Amino acid sequence: MRTYQVEAKPFTFDFDKNKTALVIIDMQRDFCMEGGFGEALGNDVTPTKSIIPTVRKVLDLARKEGIFVIHTREGHRPDLSDCPPAKKRRSSAIGEDGPMGKILVRGEYGHDIVSELTPIKGEVILDKPGKGAFYQTDLHLILQNKGIESLIVCGVTTHVCVHTTIREANDRGYECLMIEDGTATFDPRDQEAAIRMVHQQGGIFGWTTLSESLFQAFQK
Repeated sequence: MRTYQVEAKPFTFDFDKNKTALVIIDMQRDFCMEGGFGEALGNDVTPTKSIIPTVRKVLDLARKEGIFVIHTREGHRPDLSDCPPAKKRRSSAIGEDGPMGKILVRGEYGHDIVSELTPIKGEVILDKPGKGAFYQTDLHLILQNKGIESLIVCGVTTHVCVHTTIREANDRGYECLMIEDGTATFDPRDQEAAIRMVHQQGGIFGWTTLSESLFQAFQK
């Protein structure tokens, strides 16, 4: 076992790569491309699209180092039977026709992960109906079976699905490192607040760092 150390907030994040998973949250066309769910909500998707190269570099590192990789996708069954009416009322675009197919519906082009981050054999693709990656999924079971203790987290959006997943992971005893420049929101004010909420009070939910610090940890 070798322990890697990443300079992070609020203090150094230590992890064993063999007990660590990279979790890439919802890097789907519906959130990162024009014509998808994000834009249907009235957002500019430039910030979420802009992190794709950084997430790709983190993914390449994980693949090189043999770190277990999980990709998540938020979306619903074609008949929306797993979409709560309250969610549909607040996000009426779900299930409607869009340029990339029915919005936030499994099996549609927009629901899938952007081509730059296409999963490869051996990487888990986890479909989830809610914000958090643990809700109504077998993520916890997968992590337990792999002996995972630490999570490196990238993806979108920081204050919603990323944050919810980190909070859920924290309650289950996982130590989480969020990559600041590998996550994004549609509003920079939300990004700043979301980063601070993770590492404040001595790391109440986890740690945050820049991708370069993660890369440096593997160069030492």
